[in-house]
Amino acid sequence: MKYNRILLKLSGESLMGEKQYGIDNNRVQQYAEDIKKVVDAGIEVAIVIGGGNIFRGLSAEKSGMERAQADYMGMLATVINCMAMQSALEDLGLETRLQSAIKMEQICEPYIRRRAMTHLHTGKIVIFGAGTGNPYFTTDTAASLRAIEIKADVVMKGTRVDGIYTADPEKDPTATRYDEISFQEVYDKGLNVMDMTAITLCRENKLPIIVFDMNEPGNFMKLANGEHVGTIVR
Repeated sequence: MKYNRILLKLSGESLMGEKQYGIDNNRVQQYAEDIKKVVDAGIEVAIVIGGGNIFRGLSAEKSGMERAQADYMGMLATVINCMAMQSALEDLGLETRLQSAIKMEQICEPYIRRRAMTHLHTGKIVIFGAGTGNPYFTTDTAASLRAIEIKADVVMKGTRVDGIYTADPEKDPTATRYDEISFQEVYDKGLNVMDMTAITLCRENKLPIIVFDMNEPGNFMKLANGEHVGTIVR
């Protein structure tokens, strides 16, 4: 295996599957099965999931809601998604721990870095909910931060598209895909990989990012094996 420890970032929208909002159980099940194969191969996996399929703070702010309040609501949405993923993983016989940046003891542990690393060492999947626990920060930033804190080898961002393109491939048919790109090129070209705070954290800590299509079964395992799938930023 190419990696010992992976931080997998999933968007909330990816959990919608073919739905317009909410959670598609079939999609969550597919993700869980792909994650299981990687964990069974001996790789430690941590997960961060967004909440955009349920509530997005930025969108609420545009409609007049106070930004910090809207962001806290978005953090709660991420915990709902994390619980859905936790349930799917445990149905497959995997051990998991859900840690939240906002205390809610009845359903998850508080985020404690050393405890998270101990869970990973003992073969458990750790799911990080509620972002960083602070408004004005995205779950992309939370993924980068947690990956650095737990000493992950890579951030893998699972999306609906198979990498980073020169433009949005769903809107521009002439868009071409990058196989590899530098952090500086992401800055210079204004590419929508992650928000700039997340990109900067990864760049300063020499943490590569791989953007790939998580909806294609087996892609996560291919990446864990070191196969070239999607686009790598380094």
